[in-house]
Amino acid sequence: MKIAYPEFYPFFSKPQNGKIEGFFYEILTEALEHRMVIHTQWFQMPWKRCQNQVRIGKMDAMITFPTEERLTYCDTHPDPFYLKELKLFTYKGHKRLNEIQQIGSIADIKKGGYTVITYSGNGWNTDNITTLGIPSFETSEVHNVWKMLAAKRGDLVIEWPVGVKASLDKDGLADKIVETGVLLSSMPFHLLIGKQSGYTHILAGFNDVIQRMLDDGTIKRIIVKYY
Repeated sequence: MKIAYPEFYPFFSKPQNGKIEGFFYEILTEALEHRMVIHTQWFQMPWKRCQNQVRIGKMDAMITFPTEERLTYCDTHPDPFYLKELKLFTYKGHKRLNEIQQIGSIADIKKGGYTVITYSGNGWNTDNITTLGIPSFETSEVHNVWKMLAAKRGDLVIEWPVGVKASLDKDGLADKIVETGVLLSSMPFHLLIGKQSGYTHILAGFNDVIQRMLDDGTIKRIIVKYY
Protein backbone atom coordinates (compact mmCIF):
# COMPACT_ATOMS: atom_id res chain seq x y z
CA MET A 1 0.00 0.00 0.00
CA LYS A 2 1.44 3.37 -1.04
CA ILE A 3 0.77 6.05 1.59
CA ALA A 4 1.32 9.75 0.90
CA TYR A 5 2.22 12.00 3.84
CA PRO A 6 3.46 15.56 4.49
CA GLU A 7 6.32 16.62 6.76
CA PHE A 8 4.50 17.45 10.00
CA TYR A 9 6.20 16.32 13.20
CA PRO A 10 5.15 14.56 15.42
CA PHE A 11 2.58 13.00 13.04
CA PHE A 12 5.16 12.13 10.40
CA SER A 13 8.75 13.16 9.86
CA LYS A 14 11.75 11.98 7.87
CA PRO A 15 14.94 13.26 9.50
CA GLN A 16 18.38 13.21 7.88
CA ASN A 17 18.93 9.53 8.69
CA GLY A 18 16.11 8.73 6.24
CA LYS A 19 14.07 6.69 8.73
CA ILE A 20 10.43 7.78 9.01
CA GLU A 21 9.19 8.56 12.50
CA GLY A 22 6.11 10.08 14.11
CA PHE A 23 3.17 8.66 16.00
CA PHE A 24 0.78 8.43 13.02
CA TYR A 25 3.50 6.49 11.20
CA GLU A 26 3.94 4.15 14.17
CA ILE A 27 0.19 3.61 14.67
CA LEU A 28 -0.39 2.80 11.00
CA THR A 29 2.68 0.58 10.81
CA GLU A 30 1.54 -1.40 13.85
CA ALA A 31 -1.98 -1.78 12.47
CA LEU A 32 -1.20 -2.48 8.82
CA GLU A 33 2.23 -4.13 8.80
CA HIS A 34 2.26 -6.03 12.09
CA ARG A 35 -1.38 -6.90 12.74
CA MET A 36 -2.88 -7.04 9.23
CA VAL A 37 0.31 -8.11 7.41
CA ILE A 38 -0.07 -5.48 4.68
CA HIS A 39 3.21 -4.13 3.29
CA THR A 40 3.37 -0.33 3.16
CA GLN A 41 5.48 2.23 1.31
CA TRP A 42 5.53 5.83 2.51
CA PHE A 43 6.07 8.83 0.23
CA GLN A 44 6.68 12.34 1.58
CA MET A 45 5.35 15.30 -0.42
CA PRO A 46 3.52 18.62 0.11
CA TRP A 47 0.04 18.13 1.55
CA LYS A 48 -1.86 19.40 -1.47
CA ARG A 49 0.06 16.97 -3.67
CA CYS A 50 -0.64 14.11 -1.24
CA GLN A 51 -4.35 14.59 -1.77
CA ASN A 52 -4.05 14.91 -5.53
CA GLN A 53 -1.93 11.76 -5.82
CA VAL A 54 -4.60 9.79 -3.94
CA ARG A 55 -7.33 11.41 -6.03
CA ILE A 56 -5.79 10.33 -9.34
CA GLY A 57 -4.82 6.87 -8.09
CA LYS A 58 -1.03 7.28 -7.98
CA MET A 59 -1.09 6.76 -4.19
CA ASP A 60 -3.38 4.39 -2.30
CA ALA A 61 -3.95 6.24 0.94
CA MET A 62 -3.40 9.19 3.26
CA ILE A 63 -4.15 9.96 6.90
CA THR A 64 -6.40 12.95 7.47
CA PHE A 65 -9.80 14.38 8.36
CA PRO A 66 -12.54 12.93 6.11
CA THR A 67 -14.13 16.03 4.60
CA GLU A 68 -17.11 15.81 2.27
CA GLU A 69 -14.89 16.66 -0.69
CA ARG A 70 -12.27 14.01 0.17
CA LEU A 71 -14.97 11.38 0.47
CA THR A 72 -15.88 11.92 -3.18
CA TYR A 73 -12.66 10.11 -4.12
CA CYS A 74 -11.82 8.15 -0.93
CA ASP A 75 -13.41 5.55 1.33
CA THR A 76 -12.74 5.37 5.06
CA HIS A 77 -13.69 3.58 8.29
CA PRO A 78 -16.26 4.75 10.87
CA ASP A 79 -14.14 5.36 13.99
CA PRO A 80 -11.24 7.85 14.23
CA PHE A 81 -7.99 6.64 15.76
CA TYR A 82 -7.04 10.12 17.02
CA LEU A 83 -8.77 13.40 17.88
CA LYS A 84 -6.65 16.48 17.24
CA GLU A 85 -7.53 19.53 19.35
CA LEU A 86 -7.61 22.78 17.40
CA LYS A 87 -6.67 25.92 19.32
CA LEU A 88 -6.19 29.57 18.45
CA PHE A 89 -2.79 31.18 18.01
CA THR A 90 -1.90 34.78 17.25
CA TYR A 91 1.27 36.87 17.08
CA LYS A 92 2.88 38.48 20.07
CA GLY A 93 1.77 42.07 20.58
CA HIS A 94 -1.51 41.78 18.69
CA LYS A 95 -3.47 44.87 19.69
CA ARG A 96 -6.69 42.85 20.05
CA LEU A 97 -5.20 40.01 22.10
CA ASN A 98 -7.67 40.43 24.97
CA GLU A 99 -10.58 40.18 22.54
CA ILE A 100 -9.05 37.15 20.79
CA GLN A 101 -8.76 35.34 24.11
CA GLN A 102 -12.52 35.75 24.57
CA ILE A 103 -13.39 34.04 21.26
CA GLY A 104 -15.71 31.12 21.92
CA SER A 105 -16.62 29.89 18.44
CA ILE A 106 -15.80 30.14 14.75
CA ALA A 107 -18.73 32.53 14.40
CA ASP A 108 -16.90 34.90 16.76
CA ILE A 109 -13.93 34.93 14.38
CA LYS A 110 -16.17 36.13 11.58
CA LYS A 111 -17.99 38.60 13.80
CA GLY A 112 -14.68 40.07 14.94
CA GLY A 113 -13.43 40.54 11.39
CA TYR A 114 -10.29 38.43 11.92
CA THR A 115 -8.22 36.78 9.20
CA VAL A 116 -6.84 33.24 9.35
CA ILE A 117 -3.56 31.84 8.04
CA THR A 118 -3.56 28.23 6.84
CA TYR A 119 -1.83 25.86 4.39
CA SER A 120 -2.89 24.63 0.97
CA GLY A 121 -5.13 21.59 1.09
CA ASN A 122 -6.41 22.15 4.63
CA GLY A 123 -9.89 20.73 4.13
CA TRP A 124 -11.00 21.54 7.66
CA ASN A 125 -10.22 25.20 7.06
CA THR A 126 -12.10 25.12 3.76
CA ASP A 127 -15.18 23.54 5.33
CA ASN A 128 -15.24 25.56 8.54
CA ILE A 129 -13.55 28.90 7.83
CA THR A 130 -13.61 29.92 4.18
CA THR A 131 -17.18 28.69 3.64
CA LEU A 132 -18.27 31.23 6.27
CA GLY A 133 -16.59 34.02 4.33
CA ILE A 134 -13.70 34.41 6.79
CA PRO A 135 -10.62 35.61 4.84
CA SER A 136 -7.84 33.00 4.73
CA PHE A 137 -4.26 33.35 3.54
CA GLU A 138 -2.54 30.15 2.37
CA THR A 139 1.01 28.87 2.21
CA SER A 140 2.10 25.70 0.41
CA GLU A 141 3.96 24.22 3.40
CA VAL A 142 2.45 23.58 6.84
CA HIS A 143 5.37 24.99 8.83
CA ASN A 144 5.31 28.28 6.92
CA VAL A 145 2.04 29.34 8.57
CA TRP A 146 4.09 30.34 11.64
CA LYS A 147 6.47 32.49 9.62
CA MET A 148 3.46 34.25 8.11
CA LEU A 149 1.82 34.74 11.52
CA ALA A 150 5.05 36.07 13.04
CA ALA A 151 5.25 38.51 10.11
CA LYS A 152 1.68 39.67 10.96
CA ARG A 153 0.27 38.62 7.61
CA GLY A 154 -2.94 37.51 9.31
CA ASP A 155 -4.53 37.54 12.75
CA LEU A 156 -4.94 33.89 13.66
CA VAL A 157 -3.78 30.33 13.09
CA ILE A 158 -6.02 27.44 14.15
CA GLU A 159 -3.83 24.45 14.97
CA TRP A 160 -2.92 21.57 17.25
CA PRO A 161 -0.70 22.78 20.12
CA VAL A 162 1.37 19.60 20.35
CA GLY A 163 2.55 19.90 16.76
CA VAL A 164 3.21 23.61 17.02
CA LYS A 165 6.13 23.57 19.47
CA ALA A 166 8.48 21.65 17.18
CA SER A 167 7.80 24.02 14.28
CA LEU A 168 8.32 27.13 16.40
CA ASP A 169 11.53 25.82 17.93
CA LYS A 170 12.89 24.80 14.53
CA ASP A 171 12.30 28.25 13.01
CA GLY A 172 13.17 30.27 16.12
CA LEU A 173 9.67 31.75 16.42
CA ALA A 174 8.66 30.61 19.91
CA ASP A 175 8.92 34.14 21.33
CA LYS A 176 6.82 35.64 18.51
CA ILE A 177 3.72 33.42 18.71
CA VAL A 178 1.03 33.37 21.42
CA GLU A 179 -1.09 30.31 22.18
CA THR A 180 -4.36 31.82 23.40
CA GLY A 181 -5.73 28.71 25.09
CA VAL A 182 -8.97 29.01 23.11
CA LEU A 183 -10.18 25.54 22.04
CA LEU A 184 -12.32 25.78 18.91
CA SER A 185 -12.83 22.21 17.82
CA SER A 186 -11.41 18.69 17.54
CA MET A 187 -10.47 17.08 14.23
CA PRO A 188 -10.96 13.29 13.87
CA PHE A 189 -8.19 11.47 11.98
CA HIS A 190 -8.83 8.44 9.76
CA LEU A 191 -7.10 6.35 7.15
CA LEU A 192 -8.51 7.40 3.77
CA ILE A 193 -8.05 5.03 0.84
CA GLY A 194 -8.64 6.18 -2.73
CA LYS A 195 -11.63 4.64 -4.47
CA GLN A 196 -9.31 3.60 -7.33
CA SER A 197 -7.07 1.64 -4.94
CA GLY A 198 -7.24 -2.12 -4.56
CA TYR A 199 -7.05 -1.74 -0.78
CA THR A 200 -10.48 -0.32 0.03
CA HIS A 201 -11.63 -3.79 1.14
CA ILE A 202 -9.34 -3.64 4.22
CA LEU A 203 -11.15 -0.73 5.89
CA ALA A 204 -13.60 -2.73 7.98
CA GLY A 205 -10.78 -4.90 9.29
CA PHE A 206 -8.60 -1.85 9.88
CA ASN A 207 -11.35 -0.28 12.00
CA ASP A 208 -11.51 -3.46 14.13
CA VAL A 209 -7.73 -3.46 14.56
CA ILE A 210 -7.70 0.21 15.56
CA GLN A 211 -10.39 -0.44 18.16
CA ARG A 212 -8.32 -3.26 19.65
CA MET A 213 -5.25 -1.01 19.69
CA LEU A 214 -7.23 1.65 21.55
CA ASP A 215 -8.61 -0.90 23.99
CA ASP A 216 -5.28 -2.59 24.74
CA GLY A 217 -3.44 0.71 25.22
CA THR A 218 -1.15 0.37 22.17
CA ILE A 219 -2.11 3.71 20.66
CA LYS A 220 -1.69 5.51 23.97
CA ARG A 221 1.76 3.94 24.47
CA ILE A 222 2.83 5.13 21.04
CA ILE A 223 1.53 8.67 21.48
CA VAL A 224 3.08 9.29 24.91
CA LYS A 225 6.55 8.77 23.42
CA TYR A 226 6.04 11.98 21.46
CA TYR A 227 4.28 14.24 24.01
